[in-house]
Amino acid sequence: MDVPGPERRLAAVLAADMVGYSRLMEVDETGTLARLKTHRIELIDPSITKNHGRLIKTTGDGMLVEFRSVADAVLCAAEIQRRMARRNADVSPARWIQFRIGINLGDVIVEDNDIFGDGVNVAARLEMLAEPGGICVSGAVRDQVGQRLEDVAFEDLGEQSVKNIVRPIRVFRVRLDAEAAPEGAKDATVAAPASKMPSIAVLPLANMSGDPEQEFFADGLTEDIITELSRFRDLLVISRNSTFVHKGKAVNVREIAREFGVDYVLEGSVRKARDRVRVTVQLIDAETDQHVWAERYDRELEDIFAIQDEITHAIVATLPGRVEAARHDRAKRKPTENMAAYECVLAAKVRHHRSTREDNAEAQRLLDRALALDPNYAHAHAWKACVLGQTWVYGWCADRDTTFEQVAAELEVTLALDDNDSDVHRILAALNLNRNDHDKAAYHQERGLALNPNYDLVVVQQGELLTWLGRPEEGIDWIKKAMRLNPYHPERFWSHLGRACYCAEKYADAIEAFSRITRPDYTHHAFLAATFAQMGNAVAAAAHAAEVLKSEPAFSVAVYLATQHYKHAIDRQRHEAGLLKAGLPA
Repeated sequence: MDVPGPERRLAAVLAADMVGYSRLMEVDETGTLARLKTHRIELIDPSITKNHGRLIKTTGDGMLVEFRSVADAVLCAAEIQRRMARRNADVSPARWIQFRIGINLGDVIVEDNDIFGDGVNVAARLEMLAEPGGICVSGAVRDQVGQRLEDVAFEDLGEQSVKNIVRPIRVFRVRLDAEAAPEGAKDATVAAPASKMPSIAVLPLANMSGDPEQEFFADGLTEDIITELSRFRDLLVISRNSTFVHKGKAVNVREIAREFGVDYVLEGSVRKARDRVRVTVQLIDAETDQHVWAERYDRELEDIFAIQDEITHAIVATLPGRVEAARHDRAKRKPTENMAAYECVLAAKVRHHRSTREDNAEAQRLLDRALALDPNYAHAHAWKACVLGQTWVYGWCADRDTTFEQVAAELEVTLALDDNDSDVHRILAALNLNRNDHDKAAYHQERGLALNPNYDLVVVQQGELLTWLGRPEEGIDWIKKAMRLNPYHPERFWSHLGRACYCAEKYADAIEAFSRITRPDYTHHAFLAATFAQMGNAVAAAAHAAEVLKSEPAFSVAVYLATQHYKHAIDRQRHEAGLLKAGLPA
């Protein structure tokens, strides 16, 4: 009988190592670890996930990552090195955190979620050949990528002899877009956006009706919008023949924008249901991949051609103004030029997510530092409000009324600086929810979601809000979406999911979610007590109830429920019933 050998496969392997790790640790161990962790959470891990990578293992100063394609590996490496260079811009060179990265395409052995073999060894040797902040790849990677990546070029370093590899390795250095531009082109690139007219590509509207006969309506509407927009002399519109190449295909907005060289993309859908037709359109800023404007048109299906004209005119009347406003906002609302302030905000976010009193205090200190460096940094004001709001919610402040006023003041400043920051509306939604003003909370939540539908904190809050509004099944879907958007999400996402599952009477799922929390507080134990009680497990319910009273001897169900924000009495009663059944004092 044949015994199967270890699994082998071809893989794109990325090896990264931090430059000068020992020296930085010797000078400032705590600060270096904190900054490295911030870079991991905010930049490196999300980039790996976005580019379909799998983190195999990390060491104190390095990591090994496997990708499904060499293009994904190179894109990930380029993004990390570009963004790390920007983060180091306003930091003393002695404190720079830089990485060397090597990428190879080769045969690997797979065992216990780890990979070994020649493919890995070559990647590690390529990493050692890279300059600080640089990337080296093997000839196999260069051949596979070819000319597919517009923002990177390759410089042939010839065949190199490397340690413990018998054969010479053909090595290429990756040149990122700024260095790859030809001489004389850099100044032109910088100057172009100021004089270039705004440009837009209108993608074919998708027919969502399930009725092939409605295809003509969707195509006709798209063509009319392109034709009418082309009348505006200050707006460059890509032709119908170009954009219709993408009809029926899944699209990536940034790739479309890069292909056509445009600033904005308009996409949408048409849906016919019985005697009505609904057209949804949205304008997307290709630079940020964020929605600038969206609208929905619902009409009676009496004269389909009259509807086509009406919707075309409505879109064309609105769209150029939105493009102009978006262009103005883009020029006016640049992120802070002070990278030290930016780094302070990133570190503050990490500490906020830990949800402890000590980390909250440190987050406030970091945000105060960011605002001292850049008083008009709108995003820092937004997060100052968020962190102060956390102190208010958890009672970590001496005077809750004064803290609440501080939160409101910070939000007023932020709104004055930038009304289009999704964090501002996210925090305003949370603030109004704590006032039990569900309508205002829903308004700001919807605004935050429209501004950035892929922001995990906004998405998870949508699920949380829907749970409070008595729609926990929908809430569960939104919370799970947030977890997919950010696989490295804060632990409190599990708390939101547990609450939603409890309200949906999915008690086993609620227990599983709450069990993911490594340091549960009395509120988590209260929910677990109620959940086990609803399932008829009196022993477990009593154990968690005892933990509640151990942490909060004065706990009462009535006082506790006064801090909950259920809109409907039936949801509050379900929670109350579980707590009382667990034996907690009324």
